[in-house]
Amino acid sequence: MRSAVALARGPGFRLDAVTCVDDHRGWSTPAPSSGDHQLVLIRRGRFRRLTGTGPADLDATMGYLSLPGEEERFSHPCGGDVCTSLAVSPELWGRLAGDGPTLPTFYVDGHLELAHRRVVRAAGVGDVSYGLVEALLGLLEHTLGQTATGTTPVSAGGSGARAPKSPAPAKSTAAPSAAPLAAPASPASPASPASPASPASPASPASPASTVSLVDQAREALLEDHPAAEGLLPLADHLHVSPFRLSRAFTHTLGVSLTHYRNRVRVSRALDRLEQGELSLALLAADLGFADQAHLTRTIRRHIGHTPTTLRRLLSPAPPDHPLPVEMDG
Repeated sequence: MRSAVALARGPGFRLDAVTCVDDHRGWSTPAPSSGDHQLVLIRRGRFRRLTGTGPADLDATMGYLSLPGEEERFSHPCGGDVCTSLAVSPELWGRLAGDGPTLPTFYVDGHLELAHRRVVRAAGVGDVSYGLVEALLGLLEHTLGQTATGTTPVSAGGSGARAPKSPAPAKSTAAPSAAPLAAPASPASPASPASPASPASPASPASPASTVSLVDQAREALLEDHPAAEGLLPLADHLHVSPFRLSRAFTHTLGVSLTHYRNRVRVSRALDRLEQGELSLALLAADLGFADQAHLTRTIRRHIGHTPTTLRRLLSPAPPDHPLPVEMDG
């Protein structure tokens, strides 16, 4: 039995925690295609997957990419498993990963596992438009570094990108440290998907001046509440650059991530409201686009070291003979 719990939804993507409690050595019936690209990383358990490219043994050290329309069968000879599934629409996948071929299965190194765990953590914070999207970009960058066999927007989008690794041999689908699973008899394999078009030529690295200009334009959009600033993906579209380049530009130019800078802007606006005597933290959180009051409180404390309640007291007018003490939240 398979169940999925939605972790987050965004423009062109969805993130789910998928749990399977099946226990069978034979191949399942073909699973219906979602029409999306899917990146699946395993948190716990082991299972097997069969596609037109052949069978693969999967566990926490091996992940897989599923193509739109691809027929999949699964075998669970070791019991259940828990996975994280990122489904990306073909349009968004083309923008982020390009149209070049990718390896169907890939080794999950320590960096990729950390990126995976950071995505799950970011999904729990509630900042889908920036915090989660930026974590997803990091996850995709690591994944494409393992799987892409040609140029991608990651490798062509500017300085600091990792060049994709050479494709691994076709038989290297089992985790290096895991014993092979008992293989069920393979049914007639579905036809392999058509080869994608050749990738575009890599773009020239961005100059420092153009990077600074890009950051300035993004900052203006955030400060002016431009409609495109509702999320990292629409902001990148508005500025006619890839999300990867926009995210890297902030870190390179300002030393902080785009998500951190956007939160800094919101914290400044929260201070204005608290100084004016705003009493409802729930209303303040909603007005500033935070997921909830707890999200607002965590963000303010991370940036300033005080809770909103303490800041409201520190910023409120005080009688001349009774100055407010400067206090720190422990």
